[in-house]
Amino acid sequence: MNDITFSVPCHFGLESVLKFELGRLGAENITVSDGKVGFTGDEAMIARANYRLATAERVLIELGTFRAESFEQLFQSVKALPLERFIGRKDAFPVKGHCLDSKLHSVPDCQKIIKKAAAERLGSKYGVSWLEETGAVHQLQFVIRKDICSLYLDTTGAGLHKRGYRAVSNEAPIKETLAAGIIDLARVRPDSFVVDPMCGSGTFLIEAAYKAMHIAPGLRRPFSAESWEQVGASLWKQEREQALSDVVKDCTFKAQGYDIDAGAVALTVDNAKKAGVISRVQAAKQDIKDFKQPEGAITVCNPPYGERMLELREAEELYKRMGEVLNPSKDSPCLIITPHEDFEKFFGRKADKKRKLYNGMIKCDLYMYFR
Repeated sequence: MNDITFSVPCHFGLESVLKFELGRLGAENITVSDGKVGFTGDEAMIARANYRLATAERVLIELGTFRAESFEQLFQSVKALPLERFIGRKDAFPVKGHCLDSKLHSVPDCQKIIKKAAAERLGSKYGVSWLEETGAVHQLQFVIRKDICSLYLDTTGAGLHKRGYRAVSNEAPIKETLAAGIIDLARVRPDSFVVDPMCGSGTFLIEAAYKAMHIAPGLRRPFSAESWEQVGASLWKQEREQALSDVVKDCTFKAQGYDIDAGAVALTVDNAKKAGVISRVQAAKQDIKDFKQPEGAITVCNPPYGERMLELREAEELYKRMGEVLNPSKDSPCLIITPHEDFEKFFGRKADKKRKLYNGMIKCDLYMYFR
């Protein structure tokens, strides 16, 4: 039965990409709003979405949404939710969340009320006066915005951007989930050739390999719900085996990365090894001024951006050099993400398409050249 309601947050600007991902996974009743996508599915979807979603930040079960203008209203509404479906008698259920533009604005007070209501509900259902909370962790998350409260159960744990291959990153990393979204927008396929002239820690190259080879990005890490008795180890095993069988090993995909920093090159190689795609990824030390764009390659990069005046001028000089060595076309498209609003002026060419994205809290534009 597809009776579980899910809510999956993502980077602003990637909602449509995530929607198509979910459609391919068999999600139903998909709804899109700013920064998140909702859908329905069954217990198997908990494992499938965690293993396979490339652009989602985490997979949340939506337990309920209701109006909460008073603590009593919050308490009774939480107590009415069927929490016992997912939280067992011995399971731990810590509470965290945030409030915005609401009558209930004290986060600690709301945490206490929700915790108390959940404890009363579960204690009543299990016939106990005290819950030991020694079992698997079931993280409750609440969002109260404009007096409407949504209560979620986090199935993921550490954010989905933590694939397990990047323990260390360079100074200006791009999150794996955002990189995966840009790779999707670049239309990377099993026969693509992807190049990053400023590869940093290799995130674009690795996410491109994952996309091309249909490698589920969550296969190398654990998830909170793996330890839940309510989901079952057999479902995780089944979804994992299916994801592994879907990997395309006989494709012709390849990726090349370059960076002026030898340390970044070594980091790219190390991360590609950890990700299991080193056979498809090469990296070498090279200044952008010496870069020669390969014919037929998709070029993707996240050039450095300076916040101080001197750094900003250096970044602008870098954009000029990029404009001199990159020659995007229909067969050799380029996608460049930067927060610099005048990037096109320094690059020397107006983008064929721009897309607003956020790299963390930094507002950026993805400049897409494909003509």
